[in-house]
Amino acid sequence: MKKTYIIAEAGVNHNGSEDMALKLVEVAAQAGADAIKFQTFKADNLVIKGTATADYQKNNSGDDDQYLMLKKLELSEDLHLKLIKHCKQFNIEFLSTPFDISSAKMLLDFGMKRIKIPSGELTNLPLIKKLAELNCPVMLSTGMASLDEVNEAVDVIRQTRNKLDFQEPLEQILTLLHCTSNYPAKTESVNMKAMQTMADYFSLPVGYSDHTDGIVIAIAAVAMGAKVIEKHFTLDRELPGPDHKASLEPDELEQMVSDIRKVENCFGNGQKEPQPDELPVRNL
Repeated sequence: MKKTYIIAEAGVNHNGSEDMALKLVEVAAQAGADAIKFQTFKADNLVIKGTATADYQKNNSGDDDQYLMLKKLELSEDLHLKLIKHCKQFNIEFLSTPFDISSAKMLLDFGMKRIKIPSGELTNLPLIKKLAELNCPVMLSTGMASLDEVNEAVDVIRQTRNKLDFQEPLEQILTLLHCTSNYPAKTESVNMKAMQTMADYFSLPVGYSDHTDGIVIAIAAVAMGAKVIEKHFTLDRELPGPDHKASLEPDELEQMVSDIRKVENCFGNGQKEPQPDELPVRNL
C-alpha cells in the first residue's frame, strides 16, 4: 500500500525569520514528514492596506491590519532558494502554496513538484485555470466550499487539461483535501464523512487538511481513507503570530507521523482469512 503523504505545514510560522524558517525544515524532517510547506505571496497582490484581520488572526498576532501582518511574513526569492537547499540536505520535499500565478511559476522554476491551492482560492476559477495550464500535480483544499463549488473547480481543471491534450488521467494529477477553515476547528465541525463523499462523487484521491487541536482527527482521517494529511506545526505554540496556537509542537508532530504509520500498518489486504500468527491459536 502506498503510504500517506504527510505535509508538515509551516505556513507563516517562521514569523519572517530566516533562522526560524530553516529550523522548521529540520524539525519537519526529524519528525518524519514527507514534505514541509510554506506560503508564497506578495501582500500587495492579496489585500489592500487597512484590510481588517480575521478575529483569530487579531487574537493570535495582535495585528488588526491584514496587509501589514502579511507584509512581515513574505518570503524573499533568496530565502526560497535557501529553504529548498536546506530541504535537500535534510531529505524532505519542499512545498509552498502560491497565491498568484507568478508565484506558482517561480516555484516550479525552482523545482517544486506539485502545487497546493488553498481553500480561499477554490472559487477563483481564473487562477485555477492558469494553474491547471502548468500541467503539474495539484492538491486542492476545499474548506468553506459546497460540493457544487468543488465541482466547478474540478471541472475547470479537467476541461483545461483536456483542451491542452494533457495525457495523465485526472486521478493521477488532482487530490481533493477536505478542510474546515477555522483555527482551531472544533471536532464537531470536521464532518469527515464529507471527505468520503468527495472521494465517491469525483472518483479522485482525497486527503485532509487538519486545523483541529491535537493529532486524533488527522489519524482518524487516515483510517477513513485520506491519502494526504496536512497539519500546521510550530517551534512553540506561545509565539506571536496568526497560526501558532492552532499548530502542533515538534514532539506532537513526530507523534502524529508515528501514529499514522502505525495505522497504515494495520490495514492489511482486505481478505477475511486467518492471519499466520493466529494459526497456532486456531489449531488448539
